Amino acid sequence: MTNFKIFKYANPAKFLYLCEKTFIYLVLLTIIFLSFGLYQGFFNSPEDYQQGNLVRIMYVHVPSAWMALMIYSSIAIASCIYLINKHLLANIFCKSASLIGASFTLIAIVTGSIWGKPTWGTWWVWDARLTSVLILFFLFVGYMVLFDAFDDPTKGARAAGILVIVGFVFVPIIKFSVDILELRTLHQGASVSKLSAPSVHESMLWPLLVMALAYAAYFISLLLVRMRSAILAARVRSLRMMQAQRASRAAIVPERP
Repeated sequence: MTNFKIFKYANPAKFLYLCEKTFIYLVLLTIIFLSFGLYQGFFNSPEDYQQGNLVRIMYVHVPSAWMALMIYSSIAIASCIYLINKHLLANIFCKSASLIGASFTLIAIVTGSIWGKPTWGTWWVWDARLTSVLILFFLFVGYMVLFDAFDDPTKGARAAGILVIVGFVFVPIIKFSVDILELRTLHQGASVSKLSAPSVHESMLWPLLVMALAYAAYFISLLLVRMRSAILAARVRSLRMMQAQRASRAAIVPERP
C-alpha cells in the first residue's frame, strides 16, 4: 500500500509540530497578500463604468463568499472522514473551521447588502443566491449549536456531521443558482469561474485573486491556532480524567490494619 508522507501529520503530536513550523510563514503571507490586495483593490484598480467606486466592495465580498463555500465543503468532507474512520483530527478540524466559515459567510452577506442598497435600492431581496447564502450561514450556526448540544461529545459530533453533509446540497445551489435562474435573480452571474475567459478585466482580476489568497492564508493561520488550542485542551481533559480515576481508585482501596 502506498504510504503518503502527508498522512503522518494526522497524528496530533506531529500536527502540533507542523503548526509550530508553518504558523509564522502563514501569518507573513497573510500580511503580504492582504496589504497588496487592499492597496491594489481600493487605490490602484480602476472604477467600474457603471458602479463607480462601489465596485471596490467586491474585493472583500467575493473572496468571503468563495471562502464560505470552500470551508463548508471542507467541513463536509472532514465530517465524512470522521463518521467513517472516527479520526480525532478530522473532528477537531470541523469544529475549529465552523466558526471561521460562519464569519466569512456573515461578511459576504453584510457586504452584499451594503452593495445592494445603492445598486438595487434595498438592503435585501429574497434573491436566489442571497437566500441560499443565508441558509448556508444558518447551517454553520446549526452545526456549532448541534455539536455542543449533547452531553456525549461523540453524539454531538455525529449529529453535527450528518447535518453538514445533508446541507452540502446548498453548495451547488449557491454556485449555480444565478446561472440557472438568471432570469429571476438580481445577482450578477459568474465573472471569474467561467469555461470561457473571465469577464473581469485583469486590472480588477489580479487584486481579487490576491485578496482570495490573503483570505485563504488567514483562514489556515486561524485554523491552526484553533486546532492547536483544541488538541491541547483535549490533552488537559484527558490528564485530569486520568488523575481523577487514580484518585478514585486510591480512595476505595482499604487501608491495611
